[in-house]
Amino acid sequence: QVQLVESGGGLVQAGGSLRLSCAASGSIFSINPMGWYRQAPGKQRELVATITSAGINYVDSVKGRFTISRDNAKNTVYLQMNSLKPEDTAVYYCHAHIYSGTYIIGHDYWGQGTQVTVSS
Repeated sequence: QVQLVESGGGLVQAGGSLRLSCAASGSIFSINPMGWYRQAPGKQRELVATITSAGINYVDSVKGRFTISRDNAKNTVYLQMNSLKPEDTAVYYCHAHIYSGTYIIGHDYWGQGTQVTVSS
């Protein structure tokens, strides 16, 4: 059974930093892509950052402040968030497209979500 487990959210003042982690576990052949989405109250879920075989992508609003990285040996993706702003407040979800099973079929998996709250 494949699953994603997130950690690292919390409450921080504007200008502060947080680091999110997401570890994939189970019988995994490969993962591509792996990244982070967020959903603020009353808004649609949006892509924050993702790592694919072609490279790294960020939403414009976090460029220069957030850094995504990945440890392939641990099947873990990280999101280092610096210079946080109140508008970054949201539930952050880890996403991974994971190839697993006897026939190595890809499926989308989501973490449980972790709350990030930035106070002004």
